[in-house]
Amino acid sequence: MNTDRFQAGLSLIERINSTGYEGFRESLADTSPELVRFAIEFPYGDVLSRSELDLKSRQIATVAALTALGNTQPQLKFHIQGALNVGCTRQEIVELITQMSAYVGFPKAINAMVVAKEVFQEIDSKSSS
Repeated sequence: MNTDRFQAGLSLIERINSTGYEGFRESLADTSPELVRFAIEFPYGDVLSRSELDLKSRQIATVAALTALGNTQPQLKFHIQGALNVGCTRQEIVELITQMSAYVGFPKAINAMVVAKEVFQEIDSKSSS
């Protein structure tokens, strides 16, 4: 394991969405610790940690890509929360997903909007308790 890449990836995940990551890690740690390591080292330790784009721009790109892929609800939830954590507003998330409907179709955009709504509701319920 390249501990520098892994630690850089973990550090970046903490900045984006520290609470969403543990569920992923725990769910696969006993079955495939290698996949967990790869999913931290490459996208976070190598790609998202580059300085050419800020984290907000990277999260916008990631939410758009996951919306386009479809059937990525857990990852989309993680990254919508991450986008909010690094400075995106709810309105920006809604507009991003709305724009994606023109390129990826309404079913994928609607499914992504449902995930966004769930994230917003979870935030609201935590802040009201």
